[in-house]
Amino acid sequence: MKNEENVQQPPAGAAPAPIAPTADAAANPGQPTEVDPEHEEECDESTGEGDGEDDGEDDGEDTSEDTSEDTSEDTDEDSSEEFGEETSEDISEDLGEGSGEGSGEGIHDATGAGTVADLREPGEDALPLASAPSDYSSDRAFSDFPLSEETLRGLEDLGYKQATPVQAAAIEPALAGRDLLVRAKTGTGKTAAFGIPMVERVEPGSRTVGAVVLTPTRELALQVAEELTGIGRYKDLRVCTLYGGVAIGPQTDALKQGVEIVVGTPGRILDHLRRHNLDLSAARMACIDEADEMLSMGFLEDVTRILAALPKDPKPQVLLFSATVQEKIKGLVRRFLKDPVSLMLSTDTDRVEGIRHVLYETDINVHKIRSLLAVLDREQPTSALIFTNTREDTTTVANFLSRQGLDAEHISGDLPQSRREQAMRRLKQGRIQFLVATDVAARGIDISDLSHVLHYSLPEDPAVYLHRSGRTGRIGKSGVSIALAGGTDLSTRLVLERQYGIQFEVLPVPSPEEAGRLRLEAQVGTLRRAMGSCAFEGYLGTVRALREHPEGDLLLAVALRTFFAWERERLAAEVVAAEAAAPASQATPPPQDVPADGGGHGHRRGGGKRRGHRRPRKS
Repeated sequence: MKNEENVQQPPAGAAPAPIAPTADAAANPGQPTEVDPEHEEECDESTGEGDGEDDGEDDGEDTSEDTSEDTSEDTDEDSSEEFGEETSEDISEDLGEGSGEGSGEGIHDATGAGTVADLREPGEDALPLASAPSDYSSDRAFSDFPLSEETLRGLEDLGYKQATPVQAAAIEPALAGRDLLVRAKTGTGKTAAFGIPMVERVEPGSRTVGAVVLTPTRELALQVAEELTGIGRYKDLRVCTLYGGVAIGPQTDALKQGVEIVVGTPGRILDHLRRHNLDLSAARMACIDEADEMLSMGFLEDVTRILAALPKDPKPQVLLFSATVQEKIKGLVRRFLKDPVSLMLSTDTDRVEGIRHVLYETDINVHKIRSLLAVLDREQPTSALIFTNTREDTTTVANFLSRQGLDAEHISGDLPQSRREQAMRRLKQGRIQFLVATDVAARGIDISDLSHVLHYSLPEDPAVYLHRSGRTGRIGKSGVSIALAGGTDLSTRLVLERQYGIQFEVLPVPSPEEAGRLRLEAQVGTLRRAMGSCAFEGYLGTVRALREHPEGDLLLAVALRTFFAWERERLAAEVVAAEAAAPASQATPPPQDVPADGGGHGHRRGGGKRRGHRRPRKS
């Protein structure tokens, strides 16, 4: 596990770090500082953003009245005219929806000058790499590509040596300036596949926006920006992230100082365009990351407006990455990509390699949360992401596990953005063992060494199970996906087994007695290992006295709870120190990609025209 703060600090002789508006943002150069939770509500109001899981609905977008007041602009009509804003009906018509178009045959480029001959559906012939035996390794080293010495040094510092298949296929045509349509599943290195060509093609030191990356979620934007910063750390490039849920001021200041690459969510990027904080007139490159997820969240209209704000002549290079290629994706291809190279690789509905699937059959007479605790006692995961289907369950599960002495936190859309980022950072650093989350709040979580994923409840959509399970077993590593399932989960289970070929290892939930014995054995083992690293003999008299003390059991329980929390912090600190001291080439590389489902946004259905009203705030 790599120390995130150390990743961002360039060594001696490196190019200037990306913009850090304040000292608090030093760990994430080029990104706006976190907002004090006490002022979170104030920031949300100033940017027209709501709370909760529906944040994605108006991320970074203002009402007509707010925008006019804040920027002294004329009217929304003027802004719409300037950025080519259209109604949903206009966009749907232009993208060929509902008209029988978009079958993938004879799709024309943005200028009508050519066709996309190789835009094919899954199962049809694609580029030869589509049949590669592995999604995680190829026979090409990064040194085989025509990359600058600075970029190769950045990749070496990150620990990247061998390209994944999607990287091997995408880098050279992207370096040549070709538009790309890439379909590849989560965890195969898509971020570096577009990040390396972007760092190479953007003019360093220009302090004008040469490239923009659109992501569906805030967490995904932060992780993409971190990756680009690492790749380009020896070039004079500044990377800035733009996303909602935080104050807009630091982002505006960063843009005024000048940046070469902008990464952000559609709502906040569009907001900065409307305020004239962001100028894309010199952009020569644009990337839409996780395009299918972006459109499923209702961002079609925003994405279309941002792409329409790019220069017309010369037309910028457009890269589109998606786990699936659906009808709306093809519409974007027809309108904005010119004669693209199409790389049809794996999809997120493919089985993830190297994952052991375990199913514990729950008893209706035993509360599921007790069954979860018993399963954790048996499996003893090093770190785990626990998925629930509701926000209420995240709180219930996390609080229960904490009361049992386990290090658990939860994230949901109800929490401020800074709190969500803090919880995810603590899990990555090993300072907590369990993170409980909904599918919506967990988007964007990418942890290379996550040993287990647990499904407190199976999702209604079987494909979501595959998305969740893909959080472990990243970049070819092994992992375990554990599901608690009862009678109500039968239909999802059958689809996973019959349609997706998942072979569950079915086990009974351990009895309370067996679970208690397993937990005791694990705790005694930890205590015995600690005996050799600390002096404890002076406390033996206190322990004997506590046995006779009326509150002896409670006091010993507090002591044990404190010890195990301290032990986890100590081990996490040791790992961080060891990685900081190790040569960059030997350090554990950070993940080369981020999941298809990013984090922290709710769904905005349909992408319809907003009418300038703000949703009531939650009490």
